[in-house]
Amino acid sequence: MDLNKKNIVLITCARELSIFLQKEIIELGFKVHSFHKTGVIIEASFQETLLLNLHLRTAYNVLYLLKNFDCTSSEDLYQKTFSLPWEDIIPVDEYLTVVAHTNTSVIKNSMFASQKIKDAIVDRIFNKLAKRPNSGPKHDNVVINLFWKDDKCWLYLNTSGKKLSDRNYRKIPGKAPMQETLAAGVIIATGYTKKEPLINPMCGSGTLAIEAALIALDYAPGLLRDNFGFMHIKNFDKTIWINLKKNAEAKAKKYLPAPIIASDINSKVIEAAQKNSKAAKVDHLIEFKVCNYPDTPIPKEKGIIIFNPGYGIRMGEVSELIETYKGIGDFLKQKCQGHTGYIFSGNTALTKKVGLRTSERLIFFNGALECRLLKYDLYSGSLKNK
Repeated sequence: MDLNKKNIVLITCARELSIFLQKEIIELGFKVHSFHKTGVIIEASFQETLLLNLHLRTAYNVLYLLKNFDCTSSEDLYQKTFSLPWEDIIPVDEYLTVVAHTNTSVIKNSMFASQKIKDAIVDRIFNKLAKRPNSGPKHDNVVINLFWKDDKCWLYLNTSGKKLSDRNYRKIPGKAPMQETLAAGVIIATGYTKKEPLINPMCGSGTLAIEAALIALDYAPGLLRDNFGFMHIKNFDKTIWINLKKNAEAKAKKYLPAPIIASDINSKVIEAAQKNSKAAKVDHLIEFKVCNYPDTPIPKEKGIIIFNPGYGIRMGEVSELIETYKGIGDFLKQKCQGHTGYIFSGNTALTKKVGLRTSERLIFFNGALECRLLKYDLYSGSLKNK
């Protein structure tokens, strides 16, 4: 099997992030064939998936299609999987993980489908080489993804391995942390141009500020990781990967064009955010402040102020957060005139307490929870005159 020929590549993402993922993919020089709420489909070679894994900020996994086929039974699944030349793809000393997503009347348990795929792969390799790779639940090495819907199957090589949201910098996650890919999508959605200040009161573990810094520096998020699924495939060319990393490092800026300020009232939370930003190599570029959000310094230059307060689900009761949301509204209205404010929240009842009119509402999903990114144009002077 020639993995270097162009084939279908499915790039997955969190729900509602595909609109931002498409833009990233196009900027890397690829043509989008189609998309849905949790993924984008393009054509690319196995070698080109290295570039995608290195640069994409809002993606989960980059999946290279190995085979799609009709399937009407578990034995059919086994035989058609067995027919692929796995001995040319997976080294015998590697570790194999199979992830199955099934929506078919043929079987009721996706774990059973995973087992059939795993058996077919290792049986084929043993048949050809008299050795078989180990297998299990880890996603650190070779990962194969199966999607089985009705009587159709798609087998993918997961070139990412672990999700790309695992940037490898969040050493201390804190309470209710925002996933890195979601944070990147939220920052992109604000229209952040990298040239204006970005202020993140109530910053928590610092994910929004860190992702903003990586975006402002044009720093490829894949540079923070040292392990991807593609590294464990026979076709992996280490020289190509080294050159891609060198090019990405050469393009990255050294300094922020405008300040990024992150504050939190809890000194231990700020300490954790600083450790995370150090792991992301941007600790010297973000101004961390220990203070209550109303005391967060706001630059005179027009910028973006973004809040991600608690939703009243994991971090406290709704009644305890009512005053917080009211206070955020007062802070934006009184101290942030001339700037653009954003609140990311999964509780619409609480956001109504902000007391400001929104100019835009975007839907996101934080896990299974539907959230909104609310935009507030904080005019100075009379809105009527504006």
